[in-house]
Amino acid sequence: MNRNKTLGALALATLSLTLAACSKQGGDTSSTLVIQESSDVPTLDPGTTYDTGSGQIVENLYETLVGYKGNSLTELEPVLATEWKANDAGTEYRFTLREGVKFHSGNDFGCKDAEYTLRRNLVTNTADSGNWFISESLLGTPSNANDDKSVTWQRITDAVKCDGEVLVLKLPKTDPAFLAKLAYIGQGIVDSKHAIEIGEWDGTEATWKAAVGKDLMGSPLSGKPSGTGAYKLVGKDATSVSVTAFDGYWGEQKPSIKNVIVQKVPEQAARVQAFLKGDADFIEEGGRPIISAQLQGKPGVSVLDDLPNTTASGFSMNQNIAAGGALGSGKLDGQGIPANFFSDADVRRGFVAAFDVPTYIEQVQDGKGVARNFLLPDSFPGYDTNIDAATFDPELAKAAFQRAWGGQVWEKGFTVSISYRAGAKTQQTAMELLKKNIEALNPKFKVNIVAKEWSELIKATNAPKEAMILSAWAPDYADPDNFVTTFYASTGYYGPRLNAKDPELDRLITEARGTTDQARRDELYSQVAKRALDQAYYVIMPASPNVFTYRDNIKGISEETFNPMIAFWGGTYWKNLSKS
Repeated sequence: MNRNKTLGALALATLSLTLAACSKQGGDTSSTLVIQESSDVPTLDPGTTYDTGSGQIVENLYETLVGYKGNSLTELEPVLATEWKANDAGTEYRFTLREGVKFHSGNDFGCKDAEYTLRRNLVTNTADSGNWFISESLLGTPSNANDDKSVTWQRITDAVKCDGEVLVLKLPKTDPAFLAKLAYIGQGIVDSKHAIEIGEWDGTEATWKAAVGKDLMGSPLSGKPSGTGAYKLVGKDATSVSVTAFDGYWGEQKPSIKNVIVQKVPEQAARVQAFLKGDADFIEEGGRPIISAQLQGKPGVSVLDDLPNTTASGFSMNQNIAAGGALGSGKLDGQGIPANFFSDADVRRGFVAAFDVPTYIEQVQDGKGVARNFLLPDSFPGYDTNIDAATFDPELAKAAFQRAWGGQVWEKGFTVSISYRAGAKTQQTAMELLKKNIEALNPKFKVNIVAKEWSELIKATNAPKEAMILSAWAPDYADPDNFVTTFYASTGYYGPRLNAKDPELDRLITEARGTTDQARRDELYSQVAKRALDQAYYVIMPASPNVFTYRDNIKGISEETFNPMIAFWGGTYWKNLSKS
C-alpha cells in the first residue's frame, strides 16, 4: 500500500469512528466537535488529573468552586461557590455554595460533595497528581500521611469541613495564591454519593489510612465520572473519548454542540488530512511550520495567532537514573552511562550549549519567539529580562565535555537514550537537533531517541528511569511560584524525579514563597534564575506565542475569549463553542 492510500485509509477510519460514536449518541456530524491529538488520555478522575490531555476533558465534565473570569489570569469569578469571605489573617475561608445544581448521576450537589472532594485530594495526594499544592495550603506540607507523619485525620477534617451548607477551609498560614489554586480542575467537585457507590474511598476515618497515596489513574471514578459540568461521559477506550451535552446542566450558557469526540491519532499526516477534509475540527498540528506550509490559507481553515503563552518547558537531566532505566551498559565506556552521569554540572553544561535555539525557533516556531533564561513565562512577575539566556556554542559545549568526569567523558564517550512523547513532532525535532549537535562534537558520543506514550512518561514510577525527557509545565494557578517550585525546588514536582537537590536554590525559593513583597520576590527569583543557569539544570526551550488552527465553521474562538489557564487549545470551554 502506498503512502497516499495509507493516509486515505487512516482518514476513513477516523471518520468511521466519528460517525459511529455520533450514531451511538443519537446525534449527527453537524452537532459533533471532533478533536484529534497524538497523546492518550491517562485519566478522567479530577483527583489525579495533572496533564493537559486529561485536563481538557475533565475541565468540561467537572467544575470547581471558583474559576477565571473571561481571559483574565488574575480575576476570579463564582462557579459552584456563589460567594466567599476570608478572615483578616487570610487563614479561614467560608464558601456559600450554589443551589439547584445536579451531578450527571442525577444526585444533588451539596457541601458534603465539596468536603469529600477536598478531603479525598488530601488523603490520596501522590506525585502523579497536583494535590501537593492544595495540601501545602491546607495542611502546611506537600506530602501525604505516608511521607509526613504530622498529617493526621484530625488535621484533614479541621482543614476542610461543612458548617451546614457553608464550606469552611482553614489554612495554617496565609497563602496569597489559595483562591487561584481552587480554580485548578484537580479541585473539580466530585459526586460523593456516586463515587462511594462505585468503590471509591468512603470518606470516613475508619478507612482513610488505607486510601493514603492511592494510585487513582485507573480509579473507578476515572471510568465512571460524575461531575456538574456541561458535558457527561458516553464512552472511553484506548483511542477515543466521547462525551455528550448534559441536559441537566445548571449554567446559563447551555452547550450548543451536542457531542464532542477526542481521538488519539498518532500520525501527524493523518490528523492534517482529516482536518483539511473537515473530518476533524481541531487537531494537534505539529508546530508552526506545519501550520504555515500545510494549513494556513486552505479552504475552511482559521488560524488564531500571537496569543499569550503561559507554559514553560525544557529538557531535564536525571542526576541518578534508577536501575533498569536508560543506562545501557551502566558505565562510562562508550556503550552507556553511569546512573549519576548528569550529576556532573559540566555534562549538563555540554548538553545546554549544544542545543541550537535559533535553529529550533526557525524550524519549529516559524521564526517567532525568543530564547528564555528561566523556566518561567516571561509574562509572569519574577522573570528578569536583563539576564542573558544560554547560547548555542559548540566550542563551549566541547570544553564542558572535556572537563566532565575529570576528562573521562571526552576520552571514553557515552551512549544515552532520551525520550519524547510519541506523535509530538516538535519534541522529536528538538531532540533530533540536540542529537545531531552532540554527536558532531565527538564520534564517541551517541544519542538514541525513543518515542514513548504520554501516560508512560508522566507516571512517577517511570520517571526515575528516564535519562532525559521534555519537562513541560502549564500553570495550575497564576503565580510564579507554581513554576519556580515545580522546576527548581528539591521538593517540587520535578526535583524528586530528577534527583536534583540544590540547598541554595531551596533557600531562595523558600524565602520567595514566604513574602508578599513583590519587589523582594522579583529579586529572589532573579537570583534563582542566575544560579539555575550556571548549574545548567535544564536545556531551556525558547518561548513562542500560542497559535492554533480550527475549522472556520466553529464559532466562539477569539483573542477576547482565550484564556491560557484552560487546557483546551481554544482557551475556552466546549460549552462556549458552536458549529454552523
